[in-house]
Amino acid sequence: MHMLEVTDLRKSYGDVEVLRGVSLSLARGECYGLLGPNGAGKTTTLRACLGLVEPDAGSISLLGLSVPTFAREARLRLGVVSQTDNLDPDFTVVENLLVYGRYFGIPEQTLQERIPRLLEFSELAARADSKMLELSGGMKRRLTLARALINDPDLVFLDEPTTGLDPQARHVIWDRMKQLLARGKTILLTTHFMDEAERLCSRLSIMDDGRIISTGSPQELIARHIEPEVLEVYGEGTQQWVNTHASLADRVESAGDTVFCYLRHAEPLIATLENRPSLRYLHRRANLEDVFLKLTGRDLRD
Repeated sequence: MHMLEVTDLRKSYGDVEVLRGVSLSLARGECYGLLGPNGAGKTTTLRACLGLVEPDAGSISLLGLSVPTFAREARLRLGVVSQTDNLDPDFTVVENLLVYGRYFGIPEQTLQERIPRLLEFSELAARADSKMLELSGGMKRRLTLARALINDPDLVFLDEPTTGLDPQARHVIWDRMKQLLARGKTILLTTHFMDEAERLCSRLSIMDDGRIISTGSPQELIARHIEPEVLEVYGEGTQQWVNTHASLADRVESAGDTVFCYLRHAEPLIATLENRPSLRYLHRRANLEDVFLKLTGRDLRD
């Protein structure tokens, strides 16, 4: 049984079709990423999986239960970390966990045993009696993750869990996600950080315009869609240089004052940059961000 199976999901708002036959499935114990630019349909997909939006067509099986028919029963076995901070500002750290646990009907004794472990897991034991105004952004995100685990869920939805966090806080969240995976939990992750998806996801799908446009492991997607090497060139005279030497690259893209050259062998092109002090360059391996930009474009989405 898949932890989540979505088949040919469709949803329209008026004349706008926001989901156009989305299909995906999550195996037990994997971290599955759902990536896409703003407006791609990620949020609508998640809301449909939670039973908060009724699709026009298609089917959803969440933890073996049909959604939206049995959405409430499925959500009792699910953990959700939303994009926005929805902690109760009037409660302390412990009270946020305690009250949230009561929504699931968890016995008081079980909560008293579980909460200290969650505080240790989130490195908030010393902040148990703190109010929300006393917490940093990273602490609040860790508390939101701890709260999502209060019912010991089999599947956890993480919707952009590290947005707005500094690098140290991001790495702490990543470590906690790895701990959850090591314990056999299943994670559905949405993120705009490609390095986060590449680091954590065993599989992922890239969405755009309401469709899944490619699925695979990060390494598979990079090998499938992108040349293995990238040369980023910028500085005075870049365009003149690329006009002369573009034939040495397999593919060339421009963004602002930077030219991105995608190649299988970069050495011949790098040689043309010698004795060109006005030009600077970065030679690197292709990554998931290159795949994302190739498939969804470089234009800004609002």
